[in-house]
Amino acid sequence: NSLTRDNQQISPYADPEYKPKDYYYTDAISDHAVRFINDHCKTSETKSKPFFLYVAYTAAHWPMHALPKDIAKYKGKYDEGFKKTRSQRYQRMVELGLIDPKWDLSPQARNWAQNKHQAWDAINMEVYAAMVDNMDQGIGRIVASLKKTGQLDNTLVVYMQDNGGCAEGMGRRGNKARADKPTLTPMDASALQTNMIPRQTRDGYPVLQGTGVMPGPADTYIGYGQGWANVSNTPFREYKHWVHEGGISTPLVAHWPKGIPAEMNGKLVTEPGHLIDIMATCVDISGVTYPKTFHEQGNAITPMEGLSLVPALRGQKLARDAIYWEHEGNVAIRINNLKAVAKFGGYKNDRWELYDLAADRTEMHDLSKARPEELSELKMKWHEFAKKANFLPVNGGRGNKKKKPAPKARKKKG
Repeated sequence: NSLTRDNQQISPYADPEYKPKDYYYTDAISDHAVRFINDHCKTSETKSKPFFLYVAYTAAHWPMHALPKDIAKYKGKYDEGFKKTRSQRYQRMVELGLIDPKWDLSPQARNWAQNKHQAWDAINMEVYAAMVDNMDQGIGRIVASLKKTGQLDNTLVVYMQDNGGCAEGMGRRGNKARADKPTLTPMDASALQTNMIPRQTRDGYPVLQGTGVMPGPADTYIGYGQGWANVSNTPFREYKHWVHEGGISTPLVAHWPKGIPAEMNGKLVTEPGHLIDIMATCVDISGVTYPKTFHEQGNAITPMEGLSLVPALRGQKLARDAIYWEHEGNVAIRINNLKAVAKFGGYKNDRWELYDLAADRTEMHDLSKARPEELSELKMKWHEFAKKANFLPVNGGRGNKKKKPAPKARKKKG
């Protein structure tokens, strides 16, 4: 990975400004966020002005790279496998009041006893946890810099993720041994890695994938797979890519002492929000007006669809009609606690499901046949919004691709 500064991608080995002893991309993101805050507060003139900082970590997305010191903290923690870890998380979430115990736990995705690579897979999760740990350390440094500069109390800090756990089997096939020494030509200091899966490390080691490769170092490119994604998404169904709760539901953590009433501290707010609400929230608290055209060019800007989350941060309801989703042909609509969802193929798909999320947030009891009129109404509202928001036709998913016509039979000669 490489940082982009002033719209210029910079190789970590040729960066004139940032030269840590050991370069780790998550640390680089955190350190630059701290630098931004400190630079903003250098003078009284700039310190008095509001600022916006979007810290977009790549952790804990694949490839799973982590520092040895962080991996060491989790040695042996996941040796008991998927089911035991998932059960422990479920019970902890119930104890904390994060989920309703009346919701059924979604099915177990993989059987640990049948896993031929248990030791390798346990280390996969150790590395994943280490990536999250390092990100958390970085967030701590960002918060410390806000406190040191006197900005913490009047800064809204929100933490979220854009999707649920990823079940993709990236880098989990094959079995290659790691080289004892570099076998490829080292990269120039200023060169950038441009392939999604790099062919080599900067110092000339081949990048490896497969069950014979222990993840963590720079010469690996591996994901943690469906079994651990199922653990990450406890207690929900499905994963990133789908719009069932396992694919879209993540927590939002907010801190803003001067804007959130003290009585709300530590409270769990169940009012649903969406990523589109973050822009609306920032516009609201900054007091600015969202523009209708882009600078001097006069190009029209698509209006915001989100709502400010400020009322929810203060324990109030949001005046929302519905929340809508479409991702790679997977679609959903939620109105209050009623959610209609379909896999691959969108509005025309006849496999729509209907759930009452208050009673069944894990989406285990499909109500589509019992309440067809409500499902029909939600589908119609989804289609109306999709047309208005300009994401029709829905053709991103595999289930919506047109089948090729069968070849015509050839006539026999004679």
